[in-house]
Amino acid sequence: MAEVKFTLQSIADLEDIAEYISKDSFFYASMQVQKLIKRTDLLEKQPLSGRVVPELKIKSIRELIEGNYRIVYRIVNDNLIHILTFHHSKRKLTRSRVKRIIKRNK
Repeated sequence: MAEVKFTLQSIADLEDIAEYISKDSFFYASMQVQKLIKRTDLLEKQPLSGRVVPELKIKSIRELIEGNYRIVYRIVNDNLIHILTFHHSKRKLTRSRVKRIIKRNK
């Protein structure tokens, strides 16, 4: 069973998502953040369940989809997963952004 760790970037992303949605509804902001976090629970037992991020084509960088969000994660080893970012699907995900996040979390 792998340990799932949230990077500082992924925590900041969740805070930004909550802040944005809470402008309309605190309730829905809380629900969305809970859904995103809950979705990552799957990775403890099934780290390969997400697809390889198409923009990167790196086997260890994968993503899960939850609603309008891409949950990008890195399989560090058999026992550790880093949640790199929660990314809205309408925004472009660049290789350089993901590489910067990885570099900060080595």
